[in-house]
Amino acid sequence: MKGMIIPNHLGIILDGNRRWAVKHKLSAWRGHHHGAEKFEKFLEWCEELKIPQVSAYVLSTENLNRPEKEVKELLKLFKKELEKLEGEKMSFLDKYEIKMRFVGDLTKLPLGLRRVMGRIMDKTQKYNKRVINLMVAYGGKFELTEAFKKIAKKALEKGVLTITKKTIEKNLLVKDEIDLLIRTGGEYRISNFMPWQAAYAELIILNKLWPDFTKRDLMNCIREYNKRQRRFGY
Repeated sequence: MKGMIIPNHLGIILDGNRRWAVKHKLSAWRGHHHGAEKFEKFLEWCEELKIPQVSAYVLSTENLNRPEKEVKELLKLFKKELEKLEGEKMSFLDKYEIKMRFVGDLTKLPLGLRRVMGRIMDKTQKYNKRVINLMVAYGGKFELTEAFKKIAKKALEKGVLTITKKTIEKNLLVKDEIDLLIRTGGEYRISNFMPWQAAYAELIILNKLWPDFTKRDLMNCIREYNKRQRRFGY
């Protein structure tokens, strides 16, 4: 990727695990296993490219309303993968000094899973070379609602209400704007994913289902990103 501009903040919507499972005549939750394996590889690719920040839509608030067995298996898989990561003496988070954050309404998740998340966030808090935001039990409307609640609370305490673009950004769960947003699975929508941060992101939709995503696909997306002229509304 010599000579290419690497996005400072890459957003990715990991879509297609269930459809991949159906396509291969597997149980829906099996698709999530394959998706998790691909995600591990994806993070390694992002590190190779030295992308400063990645925000990945892992689990939306609406996903929690799927069939109980699927949700249970998905959360169990997520916990297992995080425990594996936590248990490694020198994980890729430590090796590359990556800060990992879990962003969303975490109160909706099982206590055991939240505890693992908390330990990983505490352990990697000291790192600042790269940031990975895992959007879990996340929804853009939830994030904005929480931001406005914080603003209103501060306004009541101070007796002054002032809302600017910077005020809102300061109270978001993730404050940096997304440069490039990739969505797998072929759906042409952002599905409540970081609407504020992705307002002027370059959007690339891939028809490939997430478990079929490759390193070449990521490279091609960045090449396409480099071809575009970003106008930011001007």
